[in-house]
Amino acid sequence: MDAIPRSNVVHRYEKRSLLIAINCIASLSIFFFGYDQGLMSGVNNTINYYQTTMGFGHPDPVTGAPVIDNTLLQGGIIAIYYLGTLIGALAGGSLGDRYGRIKTISIGACWGVFGACLQCSAQNHTWMIFARLINGFGTGILNAIVPVWATETAEHTSRGQFVTIEFTLNIFGVVVAYWLEFGCAYYGDGSGTYGFVWRFPIAFQILPLLALAISVWFFPESPRYLVKVGRTEEARYILGRLRGETGEDAGRAEAEFEDIKNCAELERATSKNHSYISMLFGIGSGKLHTGRRVQLVIWLQIMQEWIGIAGVTIYAPTIFRIAGISNSDSKWISGLNYITYTFATLICVFTLDRIGRRWTLYWGSVMQGIPMILAAALTKLGKNASAAGDNQTAAGYGIGAVAMIFIFTATFGATWLTVPWLYPAEIFPLEVRAKGNAWGVVGWSIGNGWCTLLLPIIFVALEENTYYIFGACNVLTIPMVWALYPESNQRTLEEMDLLFASDSIWNWEAERNFAILKEQNPDLVQAAKRGHSVVDPETGMVRPRSSAPRNMSLDANALTAHHEDDDSTEKQHFKHG
Repeated sequence: MDAIPRSNVVHRYEKRSLLIAINCIASLSIFFFGYDQGLMSGVNNTINYYQTTMGFGHPDPVTGAPVIDNTLLQGGIIAIYYLGTLIGALAGGSLGDRYGRIKTISIGACWGVFGACLQCSAQNHTWMIFARLINGFGTGILNAIVPVWATETAEHTSRGQFVTIEFTLNIFGVVVAYWLEFGCAYYGDGSGTYGFVWRFPIAFQILPLLALAISVWFFPESPRYLVKVGRTEEARYILGRLRGETGEDAGRAEAEFEDIKNCAELERATSKNHSYISMLFGIGSGKLHTGRRVQLVIWLQIMQEWIGIAGVTIYAPTIFRIAGISNSDSKWISGLNYITYTFATLICVFTLDRIGRRWTLYWGSVMQGIPMILAAALTKLGKNASAAGDNQTAAGYGIGAVAMIFIFTATFGATWLTVPWLYPAEIFPLEVRAKGNAWGVVGWSIGNGWCTLLLPIIFVALEENTYYIFGACNVLTIPMVWALYPESNQRTLEEMDLLFASDSIWNWEAERNFAILKEQNPDLVQAAKRGHSVVDPETGMVRPRSSAPRNMSLDANALTAHHEDDDSTEKQHFKHG
């Protein structure tokens, strides 16, 4: 394949080894995402940062804990990053659909390097605000396109597993950020008055970003994007390397290739408007119902933050101090919590493709909501015991509250961490898949920005009662997912157009309509059929299949009427014959 440079790894690896290579490079971006998100937890507790440089707080003269004088400024510095990710996601989605996944990933990494350089050299809060805005812009580009690239190259039977592995690296990034800051806190006299304590951890993220920006050029473009822009020979070659061409694998790549071409043709015939505004309101999308899909991914990401993880990740030391843990102890306990968080993501690696996206969210909501409510109650009891002078009882309640935070974080890592990022990359049509995933990042940016701006104020006003809000949000997600979110597990990306073709918003109607369309469009999607072979057993050759199946449509009623007309015509022909 002369169109693909010989230096590209697609010529050297195939099948699972090629998928692992792609997963590793995608994980660099996800690692950076986690590292950058976990960074501010330690930075916010550094004296040189919050007092000397940013000027929004001072240390408590007795405990040494940060006392925030300007919670709006503290929250604003963190929240402005999510405005950057929102804008960056929209830019990344547009770039990804127009210029390809690889180019967009490199552009996003370069913007991230620029933002990190500005952050680690910030001299005041104005500088830091603009630096975080730029850094967020780069992160938004990467978050919009990397999950799309990963899902478009993975197989539908193990798509969840591969993306979940990437998000294990995401939380590992949080762990690295936390413990690097923990170690840097002892720089000099350990008082935190040196700028190095917070500047070096911020600068450290430049390394994975540079590696990503350079190395991604040696990896294959998404075959689905290549089909979309008419570079079918390259797409077919890359699919062959990803799926294999010999033995039991013979014909798999060809079947998937034909499915992609069929659905790309169907999408062009069904939907004409691809702007962000058209997508948001579903204008001109026809039976593709992109407006519904946009709303689903936005609210799934918003709820991901309001079930409690934004507060636990960014304000973990504050949470532990409320529970009665000393300032010094809260730091290493938070670090242990992140390690537990990382290992918990491995549960999702083995369960997500087995039980599906919906059941993963169900059990996550239950096992997150209960600990949030208990954490609030135990913390309150501990504070009351402490006020009464019963320090031993207060310590017991405090340990219980910390245990609830550990259970919550571990459960989140095994459930809600991955699905809200995977689902948007799965469900959108090929024509607007990068833009569609960008809408998911917009939802995440809104949820995170909203949380990080308000949580400092909420924690001051409500203290441990904030946990009750998180618990209530977990309860709310259960009926929301049950009624509105169709299952994407074990379905190809091409089948998603059939899954969302129903005019009803309800999940059960979507599933019923999907079954009808699958029956009426037997040639539209073939790669998803378990045990289906496109290889003729007698000749060993791939069975021919038309690239444009007859009467291809996403309207079940129209197809039924057409079939009835066909039957009527055949009967009339038989009668007069």
